[in-house]
Amino acid sequence: MYIGGRWRPAAAPETIAVVDPADEQVIAHVPAGTAEDVDAAVRAARAAFPGWAATPPAERARYIAALRDELARRVEEIAQTVTSELGAPPALALAVHANLPVAVAGSYAELAGSYAFEERIGTSTVLMEPVGVVGAITPWNYPLHQIVAKVAPALAAGCTVVLKPAEDTPLTAQLFAEAVHEAGIPEGVFNLVTGLGPVAGQALAEHEGVDLVSFTGSTAVGRKIGATAGGAIKRVALELGGKSANVILPSADLAKAVNVGIANVMSNSGQTCSAWTRMLVHKDRYEEAVALAAAAVAKYVPGERVGPLVNAKQQERVRGYIEKGVEEGARLVAGGPEAPLGVGYYVSPTVFADVTPGMTIAQEEIFGPVVSILKYEDEDDALAIANGTVYGLAGAVWAGDESEAVAFARRMDTGQVDINGGRFNPLAPFGGYKQSGVGRELGPHGLAEYLQTKSLQF
Repeated sequence: MYIGGRWRPAAAPETIAVVDPADEQVIAHVPAGTAEDVDAAVRAARAAFPGWAATPPAERARYIAALRDELARRVEEIAQTVTSELGAPPALALAVHANLPVAVAGSYAELAGSYAFEERIGTSTVLMEPVGVVGAITPWNYPLHQIVAKVAPALAAGCTVVLKPAEDTPLTAQLFAEAVHEAGIPEGVFNLVTGLGPVAGQALAEHEGVDLVSFTGSTAVGRKIGATAGGAIKRVALELGGKSANVILPSADLAKAVNVGIANVMSNSGQTCSAWTRMLVHKDRYEEAVALAAAAVAKYVPGERVGPLVNAKQQERVRGYIEKGVEEGARLVAGGPEAPLGVGYYVSPTVFADVTPGMTIAQEEIFGPVVSILKYEDEDDALAIANGTVYGLAGAVWAGDESEAVAFARRMDTGQVDINGGRFNPLAPFGGYKQSGVGRELGPHGLAEYLQTKSLQF
């Protein structure tokens, strides 16, 4: 464990095996943290909090910039580690899993130095102060990005952090802790406890010394964490599940919209909460879109452009959804439930047509390389289908005219919408409506999650 600025033994001898999902071989073991480890980490974070909160924002910015530079220096090592424990193809691991977090860290180095932590409103001075100790619980699908998206703004705000990473991808978190150490960030400001969610994660969420719990993961677990935090009157930030719609309006460039949409879902083997897994196409262009999707998905070969799923349980879960789609009457256009390779937790990239809005595969988050193509009658019908799930995390709209796409996007019940493909912006807020979560990550909105407001009256 990395606690109080040094590596120290875990309280108990048990470990967690880290498995390479491409060949199913154990590549490492990490400590299985307990409530005792979590308590030590929270105490270290609590002790470090007054000094870090009092550190001038410009100085905090310099520390975060040093962390960014250290992560940049290690991108090759980070990418190789992500490939080993998540199964991401090397090109994706380097471009997205390693380099993207460097950009996000850099954005917070700049924000920490420029953010208005104090403002004058009428006769009052309003202060934005750090919440305190943050318990950060991160998922396995984007192991470094999710860590940086929580830790960097928390540090920028003046908070201290205890991180509990996903048990499937703890090696990337250890590399991050090494980078924190090399960047010279003061002892106790950042702490790492590896362990299982029901043990270490639960202990962190319940700890009375934690002021805010920031969790990314399933809606089911997020609901439990939210209930626990609510009972303690504790702040939460929850980035949860998604079932995003890719709405292709009749005027759109259909081939481009379909190809980009398929690429969006196949990236990271479909293990992306914001993936556009529901493709909505007008009835007059439906069969053309289905044919384009079948041709597009054929380029994504398991073991080459598409990596494995993270573990055997996830593989079985996704294959079960594919079987459910067939059982409920959807037309299998590509792929299927059969494992494409003899070794590794691979799932065939799969496309379903003739999917209706009420089908399981159109309502529940699959978290695998599976696309459902739905038919709509008109724009109102498309909107009803797009908004017709319990989720509201992301989405996309395509149209021949940008203003037409924007008008439709304004009516969608979702936290982020890509217009005609869009581009990633590390300063734009990311987060969900409805059961996709509470709060926002990235940019100034992400920084604000870790601040509380004090008003001085004159």
